Amino acid sequence: MPYRKTKVVVTRKLPDPIETRMMELFDVSLNVEDKPYSQAQLVEAVQQADILVPTVTDRIDAGVLSQANPDLRLIASFGAGVDHIDLATARQRGITVTNTPGVLTEDTADMTLALILAVPRRLTEGERYLRAGDWTGWAPTGMLGNRIWGKRLGIVGMGRIGSAVARRARAFGMSIHYHNRNRVSDELEQELEATYWESLDQMLARMDIVSVNCPHTPGTFHLLSARRLKLLRPHAYVVNTSRGEVVDENALTRMLESGELAGAGLDVFEHEPAVNPKLLAMDNVVLLPHMGSATIEGRLDMGEKVIINIKTFVDGHAPPDRVIEGLL
Repeated sequence: MPYRKTKVVVTRKLPDPIETRMMELFDVSLNVEDKPYSQAQLVEAVQQADILVPTVTDRIDAGVLSQANPDLRLIASFGAGVDHIDLATARQRGITVTNTPGVLTEDTADMTLALILAVPRRLTEGERYLRAGDWTGWAPTGMLGNRIWGKRLGIVGMGRIGSAVARRARAFGMSIHYHNRNRVSDELEQELEATYWESLDQMLARMDIVSVNCPHTPGTFHLLSARRLKLLRPHAYVVNTSRGEVVDENALTRMLESGELAGAGLDVFEHEPAVNPKLLAMDNVVLLPHMGSATIEGRLDMGEKVIINIKTFVDGHAPPDRVIEGLL
C-alpha cells in the first residue's frame, strides 16, 4: 500500500515536527483540539483507520476493536506501555501492535530519582512553606528530613528503567536491592552492586525506599497489595513512576494517613486522571501529573519510533517495536 493512501488516525496532539512528518507521508487525521477521545470517538477512529496511533490514555478494548473496519491492521501506540490495548482481541483480529520502548528510559529514571530525593528531604513541602510566607529564617530543627546516602533502595522491576534508576541511586550512595521476574546478568549485578531477592515479601520488609518500575500487566495488578504494603517499615517511602494499578492506592493512602509509612512520591495513579483527595491533603506525599517521560527530546523520539513502525509495516516488513504480530 503506498504511503499516501494509508489512512492514519492520531488520537492526541503530538509534537509539531512529528505531525508535520506524518502529514507528508500519510493520509492523516489529527486531533487538533487535543481532547481525549470518548469511547464513541475511538470506535469512529477504528472504523476509519488503516493504522491507529493511540496513546496510553486511550482504552482500546474488545468493544472498540470489535467494531474496527477490516482494513485496520496496525495499532502504532505512542508510548511504552500497552496495558490500554486488548492484545488478545487484536491478535485474534490479525492486528499488529507496536509501542515505543527504550527512548523514555533515561527521562523516567531521572524523574524517579527526583522523587527519591524529594520525598525524604521534604522538597515540595518546603517550597510550599516558603511560598505561603510562613518561613521566618533558618532554624536548627527546621524542615528536617531524612538522608538518602546509605539507605537501602528496593527496585521492583529491574528492566531498562529499573537498571537506570539503580545506576543513579548508586551514585548517591544507596544500597541497591531488586526483585524481578528473572534475575539480571552477573555483570549487571556486579556493576550495580545489586542484591537480588527472589521473594518480594522478604525484600520489602527490609527496604528504606521502594521504587516501582515494572509494567502493569494482569500479573502485576496490585503487586504491592495491602498485605505487601504492611510489610514495609514505618520509616519507609514508596515511589511509583510506573503505573498506578501496580499499587493498591487505597491501602497506600490509609497507611500514609495512619503513619504506617513515612511518605510517598507518585507520578502515576490507579484511576488517572482522578487523584484520591486524601493524597492531595498530605504533606508527606509528592504528587506529579504523570510527567515522568515528559521531555521534548523523549516525545520527539517516541514520535520517530511511531513513524518508523508505520513505514516498516506499510513496506511489508515486521515493525521493529512490535508487541504482537498480526497480518502484513
